[in-house]
Amino acid sequence: MKLAIRLLNRFRQITLWWRQLRGISAASVAEQRILSGQSWEDFCDTLKAAGAALSFPGTPQDAFNQAEGYRYLTRLTRAGLMAFLEHADPKAPVLHRVVHETVKMGADNPDNFYQTACISGAYDYRIRGRRNSVKYLGFGTQIGHYGQGGGMPPSGYLEASLLEIDADGNFDIIVSCRPHPKNWLPMHADSGNLIVRQTFLDREREIPAELHIERICADGEHSGPSPLTPQQVDAGLKSTSTLVAGAALLFAKWARDFQQHSNQLPQFDPATSTAAGGDPNIIYYHSHWALAPDQVLLIEVTPPPCEHWNFQLNNYWMESLDYTHYRIHTNKHLAHYETDGSVRIVVAHQDPGLPNWINTTGHESGTMCFRWIRAQHHPQPRTQVLSLHQLHALTQQQKQQQKTTTA
Repeated sequence: MKLAIRLLNRFRQITLWWRQLRGISAASVAEQRILSGQSWEDFCDTLKAAGAALSFPGTPQDAFNQAEGYRYLTRLTRAGLMAFLEHADPKAPVLHRVVHETVKMGADNPDNFYQTACISGAYDYRIRGRRNSVKYLGFGTQIGHYGQGGGMPPSGYLEASLLEIDADGNFDIIVSCRPHPKNWLPMHADSGNLIVRQTFLDREREIPAELHIERICADGEHSGPSPLTPQQVDAGLKSTSTLVAGAALLFAKWARDFQQHSNQLPQFDPATSTAAGGDPNIIYYHSHWALAPDQVLLIEVTPPPCEHWNFQLNNYWMESLDYTHYRIHTNKHLAHYETDGSVRIVVAHQDPGLPNWINTTGHESGTMCFRWIRAQHHPQPRTQVLSLHQLHALTQQQKQQQKTTTA
């Protein structure tokens, strides 16, 4: 699929170059596509083709998972329209939430408050902010999007811990290709996306940073958005539909590959995660899980010193499960720790009566993710599939051993 999208984009580039040689501008081509209805037809055709992700090898074919898959495609469409049509002008960027409680993709982090904005290496920007109390705050610039076949490789990153912040918690960040003496977030000439990750330890108590982005304009230059053009709409429809197709198939392939180590948590390749838009300061452990009705997945690990860690459960399409209404994840703050500093996480269909229960919310299988942020080392989580009876027997045995040790 990635090759197909690259070839399609390459074909479009060659076609545009050929038309320019003949004196046909991109603007006039877009006008004709809008007037003929071709823009809309291509949009609909690509969305229809995106449905192939639901029959990609390895995907579950039962009605429940397929229904979630179709909902997932509508969510990706909603995210694309928001990013590429409503807020797609780099001259007047708007920080907005594309991934949130009802739009999910790529093992989105339940502890994160994601924001994004359209930017361009042709301009400089200023982000004005108030730090507030959210635990982790990071800013990144990226190249491309999932629909372009090349992932979203980073072009710059800046953490709040490196910012100069005044006594009231206020700061300014300059986003530019040219270096800036302080609070500089780099980007490249082909950067097109700003992403902000705010990570909570305790979402109920911590306050997210207040942020606003603006383009730095010369004196007298208009700072507002550009008037809508047929070219913008044509490009926005293309980008939206290829996002849906590209993201859906990328993560369907990941989920298929994760089944090779189902119910285990091997470390995910950092280069792959970063190229796909992951935080470069995070080490991920992605995998697949599958449990019979009377089975549980026991995960044991001693978390390393780190900024933050968490574990989450996803459906097959790599959407985090419903963290608004169910406990589908735990983290550095929420977890119950053993006396030796280790953590025992129990993934189960029903409450086992033990700490750190992760609710499968009616799913029999899916994907999962463990992550460390800025960890000093990266321990390997241990996993085992047990029956509920075996889990309780093991728990009693471990309690008895602890009593004997402390006696």
